Amino acid sequence: MVELETRELEYFIAVADELHFGRAATRLSIAQPALSKAIQRIESRLGVRLFVRSSRHVSLTPSGEALQEHGRHALNAVSAAVRNARRAGDDQAHLRLVLKPGGDAQLLSGILGEYSHHPDARRVDILFSGPADRTEFLRDGRADVGLLYAPFDDLDGLAHETLHVEDRVAILPSGHRLAGRGSVQMSDLDGEILPRWKGIPSDGTGPDENVLPRRKGQAVPDAGPEITDVVQLLHLITVSRVIGVLPRSLVEPIPPGLVTVPIADAPPSRLVLAWNEHDRRPLVTSFVAAALEARGD
Repeated sequence: MVELETRELEYFIAVADELHFGRAATRLSIAQPALSKAIQRIESRLGVRLFVRSSRHVSLTPSGEALQEHGRHALNAVSAAVRNARRAGDDQAHLRLVLKPGGDAQLLSGILGEYSHHPDARRVDILFSGPADRTEFLRDGRADVGLLYAPFDDLDGLAHETLHVEDRVAILPSGHRLAGRGSVQMSDLDGEILPRWKGIPSDGTGPDENVLPRRKGQAVPDAGPEITDVVQLLHLITVSRVIGVLPRSLVEPIPPGLVTVPIADAPPSRLVLAWNEHDRRPLVTSFVAAALEARGD
C-alpha cells in the first residue's frame, strides 16, 4: 500500500532541504500552518518523527534523513516516468545528451558521426551542466544519455559503458616546486590548496574530479575558492592560488604557463556513456550502439 502521495513527498523534501518551514512554504507557495499540519500527518501515518523542531532550529532525524535520500530518488523517478511517457509518443523527439564543457575526451564528434548513419538517428541536443547535477539530469528525465566520469559521478541506478580510460594529472603553474617532475605521488600534494567545485561538499565526500582519495589518517586538504568550470580553475592555477587534479583530457592542450604532471598512484578516470537503467527506448539504445561502434566494439 502506498503510504505517501507524491505531493506529500514534495512537501517533506522542501522542508528537509530548507530546514525551515517558512522558507519551505514560500518555495511551495502554500501557507506555513498548512505545511506544518501536512508534515505532522506524514509523521503520524509513518509512525516516526522526521524532524526535531525547536523555536529556532529544525533538523532531520535519522528517519528523516533516510526519507530525504530515497524520497528524492522517488520524485526523480516519477518525473522521469512522466517525461519519458510523453516523449515515447513523440516521433520527432530529439535525443538529449548531457556532459560537462569539454568533458568528451574528444570522442563526441566520432560518436555523433557514427550515430548519424543509423536509420533511426534523431537530432542530438547537447546540454551542459555542472559537476553536481549531471547524474540528476539522467535520473529525472531532463537528459536521455550523458557523458560522465567514474568513479567521481554517482552511477547508482544508471546503466553505463566505458568509452575511455585515462590517467589523472596535477595541473600546476610552470614555476611550481613539482612542475619538473616526470610524475608525482598523492603524498607529494599534501599541503596544497584545491578549489571547491560549486555544488560539491568541501569535505571530500562529493563526486568531484578534483578530489584525491585520502590515505588513512590524512586530513581533508585545505579548501580553496569556489569554482564552476575548468576555465576558472586554470586561471586560478596560473596566478598560483590553487592547484588542480583532473582527468588528462579535460586540460589538454595545456595553456601557456601551466604544466601537467601524472599522479602515479591516483586511480584512473573512466569516461562513460550513461543512461537510466530502466530506459529501453530505441532512441537511447541506438545512440548507445553508435557510441560503442565509434569506440571500436
